[in-house]
Amino acid sequence: MQLLVSPATIEEAKHALAADIVDVKRPEEGSLGASFPWIIRAIKDLTHKPVSAAIGDFDYKPGGASLTALGAAAAGADYVKIGLMFDGKEEALALIHAVTRAVKDSYPEKYVVIAAYSDWERLDTISPFEMAPLVAKAGADIAMVDTGIKDGRSTFEFMDEEQLLEFTTLNRTLGLKTALAGSLKFPDIERLKRINPEIIGVRGMVCGGDRTAMVREDLVLKAISMVH
Repeated sequence: MQLLVSPATIEEAKHALAADIVDVKRPEEGSLGASFPWIIRAIKDLTHKPVSAAIGDFDYKPGGASLTALGAAAAGADYVKIGLMFDGKEEALALIHAVTRAVKDSYPEKYVVIAAYSDWERLDTISPFEMAPLVAKAGADIAMVDTGIKDGRSTFEFMDEEQLLEFTTLNRTLGLKTALAGSLKFPDIERLKRINPEIIGVRGMVCGGDRTAMVREDLVLKAISMVH
């Protein structure tokens, strides 16, 4: 299990370099809010670790999503991550395919991460279980669960350990890796180890519980020691 930490700025990224994956996002633009290409590039220059970049919580806009995905990959992201903020399997497949092709045609070695939301019922968006087979069909790499509304409620409030284990097992059956995120807390790490996704993503946990605060190096080191 690898720890992904999501700094919002270059200064924060300096505090997150102990993480296995450094993720670049802009929290004020949403759960998976996109940052700027120059921030991605600068953070990539800071570390030999893999860099991930969120590109947004997208409505059904496959053209815009694919162009944004290519931009993130070109800026240096090793993982390109998008959230599906809409419902409909046909539409989801079209968008996932467009994003995957945009990245893989130019950068076949890079990873495409597709996220659905643990709180999909209150968002009226596609469920993680409907999304996962579409991720595999389109040739993307990682199926992710996150919370879409950042109100402090954890993924574990919407999907229990059994459901998250089912999701992780489904992904392995499909040949996919799993990433889990969404207001995760230090006491959740033991449960996450039992579920055993390939990646867990955190921000608020390493900001002292407030995702709008600064990433703290001491909390990143605490998290990495617990995960490993």
